[in-house]
Amino acid sequence: MNAVITQQLKNRIQSIDILRGFVMLIMAIDHVRDFFHITAFTDSPTNLATTTPQLFFTRWITHFCAPTFVFLSGTSAFLAGQKKSKKELSAFLIKRGIWLVLVENIILTLAFTFNPFYNLLIWQVIWAIGWSMIILGLLIHTSVKIIVVLGFIIVFGHDIIDYMLIPQHGTEHVLISILFTALGTQLKYGNQRFIFDLYAILPWTGVMLLGYGFGNLYKQNYDVMKRKKIILRTGISVTLYFTGMRLVNQYGDPAHWSTQKNSLYTFLSFLNVSKYPPSLCYTTMTIGPALILLSLIETIQNKFVNTLSMYGRVPFFYYILHFFLIHFICVILFFITGHTSKNIVDFNTPFLFRPQYFGFDLPVVYAIWLFVVLVLYKPCKWFDQYRKSHRQWWLSYI
Repeated sequence: MNAVITQQLKNRIQSIDILRGFVMLIMAIDHVRDFFHITAFTDSPTNLATTTPQLFFTRWITHFCAPTFVFLSGTSAFLAGQKKSKKELSAFLIKRGIWLVLVENIILTLAFTFNPFYNLLIWQVIWAIGWSMIILGLLIHTSVKIIVVLGFIIVFGHDIIDYMLIPQHGTEHVLISILFTALGTQLKYGNQRFIFDLYAILPWTGVMLLGYGFGNLYKQNYDVMKRKKIILRTGISVTLYFTGMRLVNQYGDPAHWSTQKNSLYTFLSFLNVSKYPPSLCYTTMTIGPALILLSLIETIQNKFVNTLSMYGRVPFFYYILHFFLIHFICVILFFITGHTSKNIVDFNTPFLFRPQYFGFDLPVVYAIWLFVVLVLYKPCKWFDQYRKSHRQWWLSYI
Protein backbone atom coordinates (compact mmCIF):
# COMPACT_ATOMS: atom_id res chain seq x y z
CA MET A 1 0.00 0.00 0.00
CA ASN A 2 2.81 2.43 0.86
CA ALA A 3 4.37 1.74 -2.53
CA VAL A 4 1.13 2.73 -4.26
CA ILE A 5 0.93 6.00 -2.30
CA THR A 6 4.56 6.81 -3.04
CA GLN A 7 4.09 6.21 -6.76
CA GLN A 8 0.95 8.39 -6.86
CA LEU A 9 2.81 11.24 -5.19
CA LYS A 10 5.60 10.95 -7.75
CA ASN A 11 3.07 11.05 -10.59
CA ARG A 12 1.54 14.32 -9.38
CA ILE A 13 2.96 17.76 -10.07
CA GLN A 14 3.29 19.40 -6.67
CA SER A 15 3.31 22.99 -7.94
CA ILE A 16 0.04 22.47 -9.85
CA ASP A 17 -1.61 21.06 -6.73
CA ILE A 18 -0.33 24.00 -4.66
CA LEU A 19 -1.66 26.60 -7.08
CA ARG A 20 -4.96 24.77 -7.47
CA GLY A 21 -5.33 24.54 -3.69
CA PHE A 22 -4.55 28.24 -3.31
CA VAL A 23 -7.22 29.33 -5.79
CA MET A 24 -9.77 26.94 -4.27
CA LEU A 25 -9.35 28.57 -0.87
CA ILE A 26 -9.44 32.10 -2.30
CA MET A 27 -12.52 31.19 -4.34
CA ALA A 28 -14.51 30.53 -1.18
CA ILE A 29 -14.15 34.19 -0.16
CA ASP A 30 -16.45 35.25 -2.98
CA HIS A 31 -19.01 32.54 -2.28
CA VAL A 32 -19.08 33.48 1.40
CA ARG A 33 -19.48 37.12 0.33
CA ASP A 34 -22.47 36.18 -1.84
CA PHE A 35 -24.25 34.61 1.11
CA PHE A 36 -23.18 36.87 3.96
CA HIS A 37 -22.19 40.36 2.85
CA ILE A 38 -24.84 42.94 3.56
CA THR A 39 -24.86 44.41 0.02
CA ALA A 40 -24.34 41.19 -1.95
CA PHE A 41 -27.83 41.39 -3.49
CA THR A 42 -28.31 45.13 -3.50
CA ASP A 43 -25.10 46.38 -5.13
CA SER A 44 -22.02 45.21 -7.00
CA PRO A 45 -18.64 45.10 -5.22
CA THR A 46 -17.08 46.47 -8.42
CA ASN A 47 -19.47 49.43 -8.71
CA LEU A 48 -16.94 52.24 -8.44
CA ALA A 49 -19.62 54.73 -7.43
CA THR A 50 -20.41 52.86 -4.21
CA THR A 51 -17.69 50.31 -3.46
CA THR A 52 -14.70 50.62 -1.14
CA PRO A 53 -11.17 49.46 -1.99
CA GLN A 54 -11.51 46.67 0.59
CA LEU A 55 -14.75 45.39 -0.93
CA PHE A 56 -13.47 45.80 -4.50
CA PHE A 57 -10.35 43.73 -3.83
CA THR A 58 -12.38 41.13 -1.93
CA ARG A 59 -14.14 40.50 -5.22
CA TRP A 60 -11.17 41.17 -7.50
CA ILE A 61 -8.78 38.68 -5.89
CA THR A 62 -11.26 35.88 -6.58
CA HIS A 63 -11.15 36.67 -10.31
CA PHE A 64 -7.99 34.57 -10.43
CA CYS A 65 -9.77 31.40 -9.36
CA ALA A 66 -11.96 30.28 -12.27
CA PRO A 67 -9.48 30.91 -15.13
CA THR A 68 -6.60 29.36 -13.20
CA PHE A 69 -8.67 26.31 -12.32
CA VAL A 70 -9.99 25.87 -15.87
CA PHE A 71 -6.49 26.33 -17.32
CA LEU A 72 -5.04 23.75 -14.93
CA SER A 73 -7.92 21.40 -15.73
CA GLY A 74 -6.66 21.40 -19.30
CA THR A 75 -3.13 20.74 -18.06
CA SER A 76 -4.37 17.86 -15.91
CA ALA A 77 -6.16 16.41 -18.93
CA PHE A 78 -2.88 16.46 -20.86
CA LEU A 79 -1.06 14.73 -17.99
CA ALA A 80 -3.81 12.11 -17.77
CA GLY A 81 -3.28 11.49 -21.47
CA GLN A 82 0.32 10.46 -20.85
CA LYS A 83 -1.02 7.23 -19.34
CA LYS A 84 -3.91 6.67 -21.74
CA SER A 85 -4.43 6.20 -25.45
CA LYS A 86 -6.21 8.96 -27.37
CA LYS A 87 -9.36 6.84 -27.46
CA GLU A 88 -9.22 6.22 -23.70
CA LEU A 89 -8.55 9.89 -22.88
CA SER A 90 -11.31 11.08 -25.21
CA ALA A 91 -13.84 8.71 -23.63
CA PHE A 92 -12.78 9.70 -20.11
CA LEU A 93 -13.05 13.45 -20.77
CA ILE A 94 -16.44 13.13 -22.45
CA LYS A 95 -17.84 10.98 -19.62
CA ARG A 96 -16.38 13.25 -16.95
CA GLY A 97 -17.74 16.29 -18.77
CA ILE A 98 -21.24 14.83 -18.85
CA TRP A 99 -20.91 13.97 -15.16
CA LEU A 100 -19.92 17.55 -14.31
CA VAL A 101 -22.85 19.00 -16.27
CA LEU A 102 -25.21 16.72 -14.31
CA VAL A 103 -23.55 17.65 -11.01
CA GLU A 104 -24.02 21.37 -11.75
CA ASN A 105 -27.70 20.92 -12.47
CA ILE A 106 -28.57 18.44 -9.73
CA ILE A 107 -26.15 18.66 -6.80
CA LEU A 108 -24.71 22.17 -6.98
CA THR A 109 -27.98 23.85 -7.90
CA LEU A 110 -29.42 22.33 -4.74
CA ALA A 111 -26.42 23.54 -2.73
CA PHE A 112 -26.83 27.07 -4.12
CA THR A 113 -30.58 27.37 -3.71
CA PHE A 114 -31.68 24.77 -1.11
CA ASN A 115 -34.76 24.53 -3.32
CA PRO A 116 -35.71 20.82 -3.71
CA PHE A 117 -38.22 21.70 -6.45
CA TYR A 118 -35.50 23.05 -8.77
CA ASN A 119 -37.49 26.06 -9.90
CA LEU A 120 -34.14 27.66 -10.73
CA LEU A 121 -31.12 25.97 -12.28
CA ILE A 122 -27.81 27.82 -11.96
CA TRP A 123 -25.12 27.23 -14.57
CA GLN A 124 -21.72 28.24 -13.24
CA VAL A 125 -18.10 27.16 -13.58
CA ILE A 126 -18.68 23.39 -13.25
CA TRP A 127 -21.18 23.63 -16.10
CA ALA A 128 -18.59 25.41 -18.26
CA ILE A 129 -15.82 22.99 -17.30
CA GLY A 130 -18.06 20.02 -18.09
CA TRP A 131 -18.85 21.21 -21.60
CA SER A 132 -15.25 22.27 -22.15
CA MET A 133 -14.12 18.74 -21.26
CA ILE A 134 -16.62 17.28 -23.69
CA ILE A 135 -15.31 19.55 -26.46
CA LEU A 136 -11.70 18.77 -25.54
CA GLY A 137 -12.55 15.08 -25.51
CA LEU A 138 -13.77 15.35 -29.09
CA LEU A 139 -10.69 17.35 -30.13
CA ILE A 140 -8.29 14.81 -28.60
CA HIS A 141 -8.50 12.87 -31.87
CA THR A 142 -6.77 15.74 -33.70
CA SER A 143 -3.41 16.98 -32.41
CA VAL A 144 -2.00 19.14 -29.63
CA LYS A 145 -1.08 21.79 -32.19
CA ILE A 146 -4.63 22.04 -33.52
CA ILE A 147 -6.03 22.17 -29.99
CA VAL A 148 -3.66 25.01 -29.01
CA VAL A 149 -4.40 26.97 -32.19
CA LEU A 150 -8.14 26.69 -31.54
CA GLY A 151 -7.55 27.80 -27.95
CA PHE A 152 -5.70 30.90 -29.13
CA ILE A 153 -8.38 31.73 -31.69
CA ILE A 154 -11.14 31.48 -29.08
CA VAL A 155 -9.36 33.34 -26.27
CA PHE A 156 -7.96 36.14 -28.44
CA GLY A 157 -10.83 36.33 -30.90
CA HIS A 158 -14.14 35.88 -29.07
CA ASP A 159 -14.27 39.55 -27.97
CA ILE A 160 -15.02 40.45 -31.56
CA ILE A 161 -18.60 39.59 -30.66
CA ASP A 162 -18.71 42.88 -28.69
CA TYR A 163 -18.76 44.68 -32.04
CA MET A 164 -21.48 42.53 -33.60
CA LEU A 165 -25.24 42.88 -33.61
CA ILE A 166 -26.55 39.99 -31.53
CA PRO A 167 -30.14 38.69 -31.81
CA GLN A 168 -32.07 39.60 -28.67
CA HIS A 169 -34.81 37.00 -29.02
CA GLY A 170 -35.44 33.51 -30.31
CA THR A 171 -33.32 30.39 -30.68
CA GLU A 172 -30.29 32.27 -32.00
CA HIS A 173 -30.27 34.50 -28.92
CA VAL A 174 -30.41 31.47 -26.61
CA LEU A 175 -27.59 29.63 -28.42
CA ILE A 176 -25.32 32.68 -28.60
CA SER A 177 -25.95 33.39 -24.91
CA ILE A 178 -25.10 29.83 -23.87
CA LEU A 179 -22.03 29.60 -26.10
CA PHE A 180 -20.60 33.14 -26.08
CA THR A 181 -22.23 35.92 -24.10
CA ALA A 182 -23.87 34.59 -20.90
CA LEU A 183 -24.04 37.40 -18.35
CA GLY A 184 -26.58 36.22 -15.83
CA THR A 185 -28.83 35.29 -18.75
CA GLN A 186 -32.26 34.06 -17.64
CA LEU A 187 -33.74 31.28 -19.73
CA LYS A 188 -37.24 29.95 -19.13
CA TYR A 189 -37.59 26.17 -19.35
CA GLY A 190 -41.08 25.58 -17.98
CA ASN A 191 -43.92 27.09 -16.01
CA GLN A 192 -42.25 29.13 -13.25
CA ARG A 193 -38.94 27.41 -13.98
CA PHE A 194 -35.83 29.28 -15.04
CA ILE A 195 -32.15 28.81 -15.82
CA PHE A 196 -29.66 31.40 -14.59
CA ASP A 197 -26.66 31.13 -16.93
CA LEU A 198 -23.49 32.85 -15.71
CA TYR A 199 -20.78 31.02 -17.65
CA ALA A 200 -20.64 31.12 -21.45
CA ILE A 201 -19.14 27.84 -22.64
CA LEU A 202 -16.73 28.63 -25.48
CA PRO A 203 -14.62 31.41 -23.90
CA TRP A 204 -13.85 29.01 -21.03
CA THR A 205 -13.23 26.17 -23.47
CA GLY A 206 -10.51 28.29 -25.06
CA VAL A 207 -8.80 28.65 -21.67
CA MET A 208 -8.93 24.88 -21.14
CA LEU A 209 -7.51 24.18 -24.60
CA LEU A 210 -4.54 26.44 -23.89
CA GLY A 211 -4.07 24.71 -20.55
CA TYR A 212 -3.99 21.39 -22.37
CA GLY A 213 -1.17 22.59 -24.61
CA PHE A 214 0.63 23.97 -21.57
CA GLY A 215 0.79 20.42 -20.26
CA ASN A 216 3.64 19.73 -22.71
CA LEU A 217 5.96 21.45 -20.24
CA TYR A 218 5.24 18.75 -17.66
CA LYS A 219 6.18 15.73 -19.71
CA GLN A 220 8.28 13.20 -17.88
CA ASN A 221 12.00 14.04 -17.80
CA TYR A 222 11.40 17.67 -18.85
CA ASP A 223 14.15 19.81 -17.33
CA VAL A 224 12.74 21.52 -14.22
CA MET A 225 14.84 24.68 -14.41
CA LYS A 226 14.09 25.10 -18.10
CA ARG A 227 10.37 24.73 -17.36
CA LYS A 228 10.56 27.30 -14.56
CA LYS A 229 12.18 29.85 -16.88
CA ILE A 230 9.67 29.25 -19.67
CA ILE A 231 6.69 29.55 -17.33
CA LEU A 232 8.08 32.67 -15.65
CA ARG A 233 8.79 34.39 -18.97
CA THR A 234 5.39 33.41 -20.31
CA GLY A 235 3.66 34.71 -17.19
CA ILE A 236 5.51 38.03 -17.36
CA SER A 237 4.79 38.34 -21.09
CA VAL A 238 1.07 37.65 -20.62
CA THR A 239 0.88 40.17 -17.76
CA LEU A 240 2.65 42.82 -19.84
CA TYR A 241 0.34 42.04 -22.75
CA PHE A 242 -2.66 42.65 -20.48
CA THR A 243 -1.17 45.94 -19.26
CA GLY A 244 -0.51 47.20 -22.78
CA MET A 245 -3.86 46.12 -24.13
CA ARG A 246 -5.67 47.67 -21.18
CA LEU A 247 -3.77 50.94 -21.60
CA VAL A 248 -4.86 51.09 -25.25
CA ASN A 249 -8.40 50.66 -23.90
CA GLN A 250 -10.01 49.43 -27.09
CA TYR A 251 -10.25 45.74 -27.98
CA GLY A 252 -10.26 43.07 -25.30
CA ASP A 253 -12.95 44.16 -22.84
CA PRO A 254 -16.37 45.76 -23.22
CA ALA A 255 -15.86 47.73 -19.99
CA HIS A 256 -13.31 50.42 -20.80
CA TRP A 257 -11.50 52.01 -17.89
CA SER A 258 -11.81 55.74 -17.23
CA THR A 259 -10.49 58.47 -14.96
CA GLN A 260 -12.22 58.42 -11.57
CA LYS A 261 -12.43 60.70 -8.53
CA ASN A 262 -8.84 59.94 -7.53
CA SER A 263 -5.84 57.90 -8.64
CA LEU A 264 -6.77 54.87 -6.52
CA TYR A 265 -10.24 54.58 -8.05
CA THR A 266 -8.78 55.14 -11.52
CA PHE A 267 -6.53 52.15 -10.82
CA LEU A 268 -9.58 50.17 -9.72
CA SER A 269 -11.27 51.10 -12.99
CA PHE A 270 -8.19 49.82 -14.85
CA LEU A 271 -8.50 46.48 -13.05
CA ASN A 272 -12.28 46.29 -13.37
CA VAL A 273 -12.45 43.88 -16.31
CA SER A 274 -15.30 41.62 -17.39
CA LYS A 275 -15.69 38.05 -16.13
CA TYR A 276 -19.08 37.28 -17.69
CA PRO A 277 -18.10 36.25 -20.28
CA PRO A 278 -14.34 36.22 -19.57
CA SER A 279 -12.85 38.93 -21.75
CA LEU A 280 -9.34 38.77 -23.19
CA CYS A 281 -8.27 41.38 -20.63
CA TYR A 282 -9.77 39.33 -17.81
CA THR A 283 -8.09 36.13 -18.97
CA THR A 284 -4.64 37.66 -19.45
CA MET A 285 -4.88 39.67 -16.22
CA THR A 286 -5.44 36.46 -14.26
CA ILE A 287 -3.49 33.79 -16.15
CA GLY A 288 -0.31 35.89 -16.37
CA PRO A 289 0.24 36.30 -12.61
CA ALA A 290 -0.93 32.71 -12.03
CA LEU A 291 1.86 31.45 -14.31
CA ILE A 292 4.40 33.64 -12.51
CA LEU A 293 3.31 32.16 -9.19
CA LEU A 294 3.38 28.65 -10.66
CA SER A 295 7.00 29.12 -11.70
CA LEU A 296 8.01 30.44 -8.27
CA ILE A 297 6.51 27.47 -6.38
CA GLU A 298 7.97 24.81 -8.69
CA THR A 299 10.40 23.44 -6.09
CA ILE A 300 9.14 24.99 -2.86
CA GLN A 301 8.50 22.69 0.11
CA ASN A 302 7.12 23.61 3.53
CA LYS A 303 4.16 22.82 5.75
CA PHE A 304 2.00 25.65 4.42
CA VAL A 305 2.33 24.74 0.74
CA ASN A 306 1.85 21.08 1.62
CA THR A 307 -1.50 22.04 3.13
CA LEU A 308 -2.42 23.99 -0.01
CA SER A 309 -1.37 20.99 -2.07
CA MET A 310 -3.72 18.77 -0.08
CA TYR A 311 -6.68 21.03 -0.89
CA GLY A 312 -5.50 21.09 -4.51
CA ARG A 313 -5.58 17.30 -4.78
CA VAL A 314 -9.28 17.14 -3.84
CA PRO A 315 -10.74 20.29 -5.47
CA PHE A 316 -14.05 18.81 -6.60
CA PHE A 317 -14.72 17.22 -3.21
CA TYR A 318 -13.89 20.53 -1.50
CA TYR A 319 -15.96 22.55 -3.98
CA ILE A 320 -19.18 20.62 -3.36
CA LEU A 321 -18.74 20.45 0.42
CA HIS A 322 -17.94 24.14 0.82
CA PHE A 323 -21.19 25.25 -0.86
CA PHE A 324 -23.33 23.03 1.35
CA LEU A 325 -21.43 24.17 4.45
CA ILE A 326 -21.75 27.85 3.54
CA HIS A 327 -25.48 27.52 2.96
CA PHE A 328 -26.01 25.55 6.20
CA ILE A 329 -24.21 28.32 8.11
CA CYS A 330 -26.46 30.82 6.34
CA VAL A 331 -29.55 28.92 7.57
CA ILE A 332 -28.25 29.00 11.15
CA LEU A 333 -27.49 32.72 11.05
CA PHE A 334 -30.81 33.35 9.29
CA PHE A 335 -32.68 32.12 12.37
CA ILE A 336 -30.20 33.54 14.89
CA THR A 337 -30.72 37.04 13.44
CA GLY A 338 -34.46 36.82 14.05
CA HIS A 339 -35.79 35.71 10.68
CA THR A 340 -38.68 33.27 10.55
CA SER A 341 -40.15 30.77 8.13
CA LYS A 342 -42.06 33.52 6.34
CA ASN A 343 -38.69 35.02 5.29
CA ILE A 344 -37.27 31.80 3.83
CA VAL A 345 -38.32 32.71 0.30
CA ASP A 346 -37.35 36.12 -1.05
CA PHE A 347 -38.00 36.47 -4.77
CA ASN A 348 -35.25 39.09 -5.00
CA THR A 349 -32.60 36.42 -4.41
CA PRO A 350 -32.09 32.94 -5.88
CA PHE A 351 -31.21 31.35 -2.52
CA LEU A 352 -33.62 30.17 0.16
CA PHE A 353 -32.84 31.39 3.69
CA ARG A 354 -30.98 34.36 2.20
CA PRO A 355 -33.23 37.46 2.10
CA GLN A 356 -32.16 40.43 0.01
CA TYR A 357 -31.50 42.59 3.07
CA PHE A 358 -29.49 40.17 5.15
CA GLY A 359 -25.84 39.98 6.02
CA PHE A 360 -22.84 41.47 7.73
CA ASP A 361 -19.85 43.71 7.17
CA LEU A 362 -16.59 42.45 5.64
CA PRO A 363 -14.82 41.42 8.88
CA VAL A 364 -17.63 38.95 9.63
CA VAL A 365 -17.50 37.69 6.03
CA TYR A 366 -13.78 36.96 6.36
CA ALA A 367 -14.30 35.28 9.73
CA ILE A 368 -16.92 32.95 8.22
CA TRP A 369 -14.61 32.24 5.27
CA LEU A 370 -11.77 31.26 7.60
CA PHE A 371 -14.16 29.06 9.59
CA VAL A 372 -15.31 27.28 6.40
CA VAL A 373 -11.74 26.62 5.27
CA LEU A 374 -10.69 25.27 8.66
CA VAL A 375 -13.78 23.07 9.09
CA LEU A 376 -13.18 21.47 5.68
CA TYR A 377 -9.53 20.70 6.42
CA LYS A 378 -10.19 17.37 8.14
CA PRO A 379 -12.73 16.03 5.58
CA CYS A 380 -10.45 17.03 2.70
CA LYS A 381 -7.44 15.45 4.37
CA TRP A 382 -9.39 12.24 4.96
CA PHE A 383 -10.55 12.08 1.35
CA ASP A 384 -7.04 12.85 0.11
CA GLN A 385 -5.72 9.89 2.10
CA TYR A 386 -8.59 7.71 0.91
CA ARG A 387 -7.82 8.45 -2.73
CA LYS A 388 -4.17 7.65 -2.22
CA SER A 389 -4.93 4.25 -0.76
CA HIS A 390 -7.87 3.15 -2.93
CA ARG A 391 -8.20 2.51 -6.66
CA GLN A 392 -11.95 2.46 -7.33
CA TRP A 393 -12.87 3.76 -10.79
CA TRP A 394 -15.30 6.39 -9.48
CA LEU A 395 -12.54 8.21 -7.59
CA SER A 396 -11.31 9.68 -10.89
CA TYR A 397 -14.65 11.51 -11.19
CA ILE A 398 -14.49 13.24 -7.79
